[in-house]
Amino acid sequence: MKVESKIGGVILSIFALIGMVFFVFIGLFFVLILGGIDYIALLITGGVVLYMLFVFNIFHFFQTKKRKIIFGSIAGAAILISAIAPIKDAFTHLIPTVDAEVDIAKYEPFSQFGNVTNLNEKATLQLTDDLPRLDGATALYPLYAAIVEATYPEKSYPSYNSEVLVSTTPYAYENLFNGKVDMIFAAAPSESQKKIAEQKGLELTMTPIGREAFVFFVNQKNPVDNLTVDQITDIYTGKVSSWEQLGGKNDPIRAFQRPEDSGSQSALQSLMKGMPLMEPPSKDIVTGMGGIINEVSQYRNYKNAIGFTFRFYSTEMVGNDQIKLLEINGVAPTKENIRADTYPITSELYIVTAGTDNPNVEPLIEWILSDQGQALVEKVGYVPISE
Repeated sequence: MKVESKIGGVILSIFALIGMVFFVFIGLFFVLILGGIDYIALLITGGVVLYMLFVFNIFHFFQTKKRKIIFGSIAGAAILISAIAPIKDAFTHLIPTVDAEVDIAKYEPFSQFGNVTNLNEKATLQLTDDLPRLDGATALYPLYAAIVEATYPEKSYPSYNSEVLVSTTPYAYENLFNGKVDMIFAAAPSESQKKIAEQKGLELTMTPIGREAFVFFVNQKNPVDNLTVDQITDIYTGKVSSWEQLGGKNDPIRAFQRPEDSGSQSALQSLMKGMPLMEPPSKDIVTGMGGIINEVSQYRNYKNAIGFTFRFYSTEMVGNDQIKLLEINGVAPTKENIRADTYPITSELYIVTAGTDNPNVEPLIEWILSDQGQALVEKVGYVPISE
């Protein structure tokens, strides 16, 4: 009877093992799909502990209190160790982001939300057909959405499938290079974007339409309020690594960056004037094909963090009151200081074209540069190129 009982226990153990492997595999699949790579060790450890608990119960291993204590201690320690990464990940997600996803739907031209800036008069340019296909940076969508509402015929312009897209700077340049759009609203192209255009035999025409401040921000509780341009470059080359060196607390500087070819990353690279950037904080991301890539981490508002973006995006579109914009060389990034050319890090905003046969592209650009168009640039919240 005892032999038969052991054989039955072995069979149950085998079935339990198969079941455990199956469910752990399914769990791993969903964890990877959802990007929870930090939870893999905990999932496997939990599966193994449950399996061993099941097997030990079948073979009556827990007949003494000592054995229960030993198993519980080992299992608890294993689960605790494997839970370190998930706990750290959960804590990280409690730290608020700054470059958060913006609800761009509220800026859609002629939408029910009504957040698009309007002229006080009818635009002198009214397009009816051959509408230029537009794309651009998220931060500039409120501007070109306002331009569309002033000059395009009234209809629906969904941001993902119409003549007016908003794809972020890297994808906007990609759409321009591939002929999917006629013009984009963006910061100057990066060196790699210039090379791609050259390889494709495209000549980029960049028309300045406004100016904007390139800003750096820190946690609201950071005592540092002002940095010089040299201190900024020292931070991003890794020469300065502690806030204490800049008049702050004895905390290591966590200097976030943006993905390559984004408008703000290109602005940072321009500011660095060829000096090599330090490696940014990054994380492993599971791709849709099952591979793992290393991706620049999104800014999180740690007490020792520093990040960068453009003034309008941070103050008008995101509006996070947990950060503060730093003065640079003692000058605050305000519209007045941009206009007076006293803020030291300003960037021009461009309409970029790469050759198009659309007859209304040039008339639209000319209107944006007109007094009426520049007044709209001002009213949206940017500093016009012509004063």
